Amino acid sequence: MSSFHPTLSLADLEAWPATQVGVGLFGHPVAHSLSPVIHTAALAALACEDAQFAAWRYAKFDIAPEDLGHALLVAHAKGFRGLNFTTPHKEIVLDHAESADAFTRAASAANTLVRTETGWRASNTDGGGLSDALRADLGVELRGRDVILLGAGGAARAAAVQCLRDQVASLWIGNRGRERLDALLAHLAPLASGAGLHGFVFAQPDSTLPANAIVINATAAGLRDASQSPVDLHRLPRPAVVYEMIYNPPVTALLRQAAELGIVHANGLGMLVFQGARSLAMWTGKDGPADVMRQAALATAGGGQNP
Repeated sequence: MSSFHPTLSLADLEAWPATQVGVGLFGHPVAHSLSPVIHTAALAALACEDAQFAAWRYAKFDIAPEDLGHALLVAHAKGFRGLNFTTPHKEIVLDHAESADAFTRAASAANTLVRTETGWRASNTDGGGLSDALRADLGVELRGRDVILLGAGGAARAAAVQCLRDQVASLWIGNRGRERLDALLAHLAPLASGAGLHGFVFAQPDSTLPANAIVINATAAGLRDASQSPVDLHRLPRPAVVYEMIYNPPVTALLRQAAELGIVHANGLGMLVFQGARSLAMWTGKDGPADVMRQAALATAGGGQNP
């Protein structure tokens, strides 16, 4: 995978050839990402029906936060049709967008930019991708359920807004530190409506956390070190299911513990596929071929889903 989809730099972006229509991913780090795998497969499928997509190329770029503004100007000048974003850009990229849709404004985080004539329009497909993946991989709907969401960063923001829009019964957000958690809870309060909105820190799980909840990990714990887990599941009431947004590595410490406890679980491969399909549709005007994208991801990443 690394040779076929190398991690490119800002210099590579500046040297992007005029013969290729660019779409891609900005992150820091970004080497682990399978986004080029799924989008390359999807573009090949689209090119079979419409020859224009044969000139499209999806690439991943390691862009430091301090270089993000310049990189976006370069990408626009090079004619890129759209971009995805991962850590740590999801929140700061909004400062560089000329507009944003309602969901993205509510989440205060974006994972997708769509080219306009004068700049970039921000969107967020993470929430819809999460809802699609929970339904497809675990057979659960958010509506009417108790949810324990782990994390308070950009990925958690989108997940939280999706939970509230899908009218969960209650949303419990846990985080390692209190300051960022409280800021997120205050931001979400106007959106909560009838849902119970609560917060807790990992070191001191709330004694009233609900049993039979959907547990969603939106932290980066396990991304760089598969032995790390955001929380010990023994310290939570037994969940109904555990969803891990991380997909590489395919099995994290959180998922290993879920398996040991006999809890239905899945990694974030489905979310990657569904949010990617939604982004691709925005850029191309065509339905993203989710089945093709999932097959490509599974062929590269392997398993991690519940047996």
